[in-house]
Amino acid sequence: MDLGAAHPGRRGLPVEPLDYEDDQVTRILAPAPRPTRKGLSVGRMTTPAFNQLGDFLRARRSRIEPTDVGLPGGGARRVAGLRREEVAVLAGVSSDYFARLEQGRETNPSPQVISAIGRALQLDTDARGHLFRIAGLNPSMAPESGRTLVHPALLELLDAFPASAAYVLSPSFDVLATNPIAVALLWPFAGTQNMVRVLFTDPESRAIFTEWSMVASSTVSALRLNSGLYPDDRSISSLVAEMLEVSDEFRGFWESQVVSGLTRAYKVFQHPGVGRIELTYQTFDVHDAPGQQLLVGTAVPGSQSAESLAFLAAMAD
Repeated sequence: MDLGAAHPGRRGLPVEPLDYEDDQVTRILAPAPRPTRKGLSVGRMTTPAFNQLGDFLRARRSRIEPTDVGLPGGGARRVAGLRREEVAVLAGVSSDYFARLEQGRETNPSPQVISAIGRALQLDTDARGHLFRIAGLNPSMAPESGRTLVHPALLELLDAFPASAAYVLSPSFDVLATNPIAVALLWPFAGTQNMVRVLFTDPESRAIFTEWSMVASSTVSALRLNSGLYPDDRSISSLVAEMLEVSDEFRGFWESQVVSGLTRAYKVFQHPGVGRIELTYQTFDVHDAPGQQLLVGTAVPGSQSAESLAFLAAMAD
């Protein structure tokens, strides 16, 4: 759906999945200078990571057992998962080249090489796209300035979900716009507009999100995906730096290098006003403001959760 020119407010709707075939990939980032441990810059994004690509490759190969990719298992191994040499064989590159790539000594990989490594590591669509981006290969994205503007038509669309909680998130998961039910659902966190900060700095979040660990993990995985999609987004880089300082749990999720977008999800709230609410969330990307997402949480019709949402709607009127 094309909403036309952007405007302060809200937004929505799915984009086609990115195709990472070699002839459709454009290099947009110049090779990054090797940072100091304190400088920490990769491309144009300030980040606590020393070597984003190397950290990602090491983490992902550690998650794959040799038998998962048809290699013989068994025997003593100093580290978990695949060795560098094994990934190199699977990707069809030399062991020396893969080692230099992982160590940050090779900064100009081709799309063909990155594609082969992604297949060797059995990456899904989100993780493979992230790999391309941190390797300096990326379809062009819209400028940062449009990521916090919500189109008026999307503001109207939020009100088209009178029985659901609907809200718009920025790439760094700031809540940009809400419908009345979402306001009532999230009122325990009033005053904190960023959902990452809510999860990792507000003690109430662990009581309200009954499956806190799952929600927190998926949120950080989606934030890492966005950090690769929008390497120039200072709100993401500053948020990551802040959370790494204040939360060991965030650091653990972040350093796991799991990359996954927000899609369909099931969340359970223990709301202080109405009790338990079970919602199924669907996420829509917004064409007119890349990076924004519309989240819509619905309850099973006729369920106790649906009645609770109706009560929240009445409270909001």
